[in-house]
Amino acid sequence: MTAKHDYWLPGGPVGVLLVHGLTGTPQEMRGVARAFNQAGYTVYVPQLAGHCGTPEDLVNSGWRDWYQSVITGAEALSARVDRLFIGGLSMGAVLALNYAADYPQRVSGVLVYSITLRYDGWSIPVLSRLASRWLLPFTGWLRLGRKRIFYETPPYGIRNEVLRRKIAAKMFSGDSVAAGLPGNPWPALNEMSRLSRHLRRHLYRVTAPCLILHAAEDDISHRRNAEWVRDRVSGPAELVLLANSYHMITIDNDRSEVFRRSTDFVRQQSAPPLQPDCRWISQTGGAG
Repeated sequence: MTAKHDYWLPGGPVGVLLVHGLTGTPQEMRGVARAFNQAGYTVYVPQLAGHCGTPEDLVNSGWRDWYQSVITGAEALSARVDRLFIGGLSMGAVLALNYAADYPQRVSGVLVYSITLRYDGWSIPVLSRLASRWLLPFTGWLRLGRKRIFYETPPYGIRNEVLRRKIAAKMFSGDSVAAGLPGNPWPALNEMSRLSRHLRRHLYRVTAPCLILHAAEDDISHRRNAEWVRDRVSGPAELVLLANSYHMITIDNDRSEVFRRSTDFVRQQSAPPLQPDCRWISQTGGAG
């Protein structure tokens, strides 16, 4: 059993649920969570099942466990607010969209940060891309490679070199709460692939407005992932490509733009609809 590291930031009647990524931690959402809270929103950042512990903790969980963490978090937040927005980073974005697809009437908008349907960014070796698509499902079916790990390599999703060194030091220190695990266990990657396939079959059910933010040079997830979502959700979707970040856009160089666009999106989508000015409505009546 891992310790709890989720957190609440109390605010007004509009709530924002923020979901971290695979092998990640609620800390990676801290900056955007504070930005939302400073704008007056109630924010909850859940901790996904199996995360913030050891690789064994993660391997002993699956995508349905991670998704249940999102469902439970959304229910807890919805009990405190009148309107719910949901967002996520990388795999967290996949989970957020999955929730919006399953519960369209509960979601007022979706924030899609660096969505990863496939690990196909420029830093991912071709052999690893092929393995994730073909080898991992086979090993998962046979329950092989449960102790094997794909270790991350520079730039670790971060363009800012000073920040990259700090994050790398934390990541390899053994403290998974501070910056997540330094690599992806094979079974976790296989579960991620299963989640991605599930979402791709149901993405059309997403009717809520979506703000999709993605680095133009994402090292982990090519921007085609974001374009694929934009083109297949049923609700209105805006895609913004960020010029000065890699995968971890909530903490990298473009974080201020991420915060500004995100809070603007929630403000616009939660504003009451304009009422017609009756003074300008002409009426006709009487017998002709």
